[in-house]
Amino acid sequence: MKVAVLGAGAWGTALAKVLADKLHPTTLWAHDAAHAAVIDETRTNERYLKGFALPPSLHATADLGEALRGAELVVVVVPSHALRGVMREARALIPSEALVCSASKGIENDSLMLMSEVLEAELGHDAVRRFTYLSGPSFAKETAAGMPTAVVVAGTSEQETHAVQHAFATERFRVYWSDDVPGVEIGGALKNVVAIAAGIVDGIGFGHNSRAALITRGLAEISRIAVRKGANPLTLMGLSGMGDLVLTCTGELSRNRTVGFELGRGKTLDDVLANLGHVAEGVKTTKSAFDLGRAMDVEMPIASEVYRVLYEAKSPRQAVVDLMTRGLKKE
Repeated sequence: MKVAVLGAGAWGTALAKVLADKLHPTTLWAHDAAHAAVIDETRTNERYLKGFALPPSLHATADLGEALRGAELVVVVVPSHALRGVMREARALIPSEALVCSASKGIENDSLMLMSEVLEAELGHDAVRRFTYLSGPSFAKETAAGMPTAVVVAGTSEQETHAVQHAFATERFRVYWSDDVPGVEIGGALKNVVAIAAGIVDGIGFGHNSRAALITRGLAEISRIAVRKGANPLTLMGLSGMGDLVLTCTGELSRNRTVGFELGRGKTLDDVLANLGHVAEGVKTTKSAFDLGRAMDVEMPIASEVYRVLYEAKSPRQAVVDLMTRGLKKE
């Protein structure tokens, strides 16, 4: 299967490596021509995924038309805020029957659309059967290193979803399938917001009790809004819900947890993001989650407090106090 992977960050490169290691001819697209040239010449992506040799079946380019020419599977791994622009540019270049798999996690800020809704808006309703969404607990470095990893791919068409499932699956990368697109998407997006909160409590110096409470109540919060968007609540017990949430809230490789950790230690958001070197999707998704919760009248206390820390310069310690002293209620 000829594959195009759009987005040469850590996760896009790791997924491209998984596919190319299976001998799928794979083209990795980077928006920066110099970056693409270095990847192609050195066979590594030292900027975002240092220390991993890329297989001969992988080629990098900054030419979107070249990347998409003849592609049977298009894997989209650009930051959520860039998805609409890239898809608008790619619309006339994607082969008419190519499968499109989004591995971008987020909710668009202004429109409050899920990535599935953005894809449909830009590529058309007739293409929806070809869209799938990959999510789950998966750090790029561990995936690239071949550590056993399990993810889930969701789609509305069983045939197309199974095709993507089999395209990715290896003895080290296990892929489950689902027909719950909103559940898989919302779990993958909103866990980043809770991970920032978990990082904050770790940075302040609180303990395991605090982290466990955040993960548990964070899952309840994610589930509430997912159900309102038409998801099956059981999906949130799976890889794209609880699995991804636990990983992102506890793993030191988590960029979103790192953002929260540094905020909890007293750094400003500008300083944290300047030193991060990678995109932390949770920062933008927090604003979307806050706005979406208000628009849908869904209570999201953790997302609301993270929003106030990120966008209103609220003290992280005060945010924790305000979470803990809300009105008492039944679980």
